[in-house]
Amino acid sequence: MSKQKLYLVAVDGSEWGERAAERAISLAAETGANVKLVTVIPWSGYQPISIEELAHRPVARHEEEQHAKNDILEPLKEKNGDQGVDISTHFDWGDPVQTIREIVKKDHATMVFVGRRGRSRLSDLILGSVANSLAHSLGVPIVLVP
Repeated sequence: MSKQKLYLVAVDGSEWGERAAERAISLAAETGANVKLVTVIPWSGYQPISIEELAHRPVARHEEEQHAKNDILEPLKEKNGDQGVDISTHFDWGDPVQTIREIVKKDHATMVFVGRRGRSRLSDLILGSVANSLAHSLGVPIVLVP
């Protein structure tokens, strides 16, 4: 008996993330795989902040979480809900590359889809893109969607 395939899709609210989701869902409809849409917001409890930032941090964190769920994950799920594919969503805080690697391992994802670019071209150039880092560190096939 074969195990159910799971396609994990990293989405960040960018047009590239949306195209990655559409491609994964389209392929899942053909192959019978399930799809998990994942958004990870970078957040470190160790980053230096001022007293003023500390006072607003819980509010900002809650707003970021609501934005990720209500403006990124749920609209993608609703938009593609008629494809006959089981689509789930997951939101997390942390380093996007590390968190996605952990989810891939925990959920036994069989393939990962990610947009070739994210929301910020400048940070992609300076820090290296999440897509590039994942492509060099995952033990499962990754599809970089243009």
